[in-house]
Amino acid sequence: MTGGLLCIGEMLIDFTPISGMTGSYTANPGGAPANVAVSAARNGIRAGFTGKLGNDDFGKMLEATLKKDKVEILVPELTDEATTTLAFVTLNENGDRSFTFARKPGADMLLDISDMEKIDFSEWDMIHAGSVSQSGSPEGDAVLWAIKKAKELGKLISFDINYRGAIWTREECLKEVEKLIDYVDLLKISDEEADFAGGTENIPQFMKKHGISVVVLTKGKDGADIYYLKDGTDISENEDVVKKLNIPSVKVDAIDTTGAGDAYWGGFLSYLLRQNIRSKEELTPAVLENAGRYGAASGGICVTRFGGIPALPYLDEIEESLSK
Repeated sequence: MTGGLLCIGEMLIDFTPISGMTGSYTANPGGAPANVAVSAARNGIRAGFTGKLGNDDFGKMLEATLKKDKVEILVPELTDEATTTLAFVTLNENGDRSFTFARKPGADMLLDISDMEKIDFSEWDMIHAGSVSQSGSPEGDAVLWAIKKAKELGKLISFDINYRGAIWTREECLKEVEKLIDYVDLLKISDEEADFAGGTENIPQFMKKHGISVVVLTKGKDGADIYYLKDGTDISENEDVVKKLNIPSVKVDAIDTTGAGDAYWGGFLSYLLRQNIRSKEELTPAVLENAGRYGAASGGICVTRFGGIPALPYLDEIEESLSK
């Protein structure tokens, strides 16, 4: 079987607060790249996950989660060198979350280039990763190696800035992101991360500088802005080729935003793959607008539920939301 979405990076346990029970948590599977992989699988897309899990009860729980959703596990060996990474989630009155990590080191940080060398990237249509993987070693080098390899093979590269202040500083994150940004075709950033592109007003110039075909700026309840290159124009020759679409959010009563961005992005990428998009030249405004609406529906469902992966919607749920 070929095609589909391969996600690389961290998978961890989100300890999510239990409603009405102060100081009590429930363990949910999470981790941004793993969330996107499961989201794709629930959308009927072939999905793979490449990341290190600990040889402990939590690692085995995460392994079982991937298998349940039929996500292909590309690094099957559980490591004894570190425990599975843990993240404790704090929610405010609006359902927005912050994190505290137990990762010194976590198993995800031990992903190595030798793990990547075993993978046939030619089998996949799209590769996705996020910045958290760049915060640890040897994982950061392994992910960069994989992105370069996939790019050489002509694969679409997706990347999520996904900054976590509990892990590192913005300066440290930016330094690592700059090592791989030139390989990225599809970039997701939140409004809180716009400074990584020099601010929202600088996104078009940022795209031209790095050759990025699409930047999606997610803004929570205010929807998302999709910046794209018009008609595949050579960005080195034309200063006015970047256009913008605004996609409204789906109005819901949010209770937990954990995984919302991943639900959006998993839905967005899944829509592209379901439309047989395999190159940046095929990213038309109509396709991107529909992908944005599909992602918004996916994210809207996610925030009405608790947890990361448990909250991710299925294809039929998203299609039902869009039909209303």
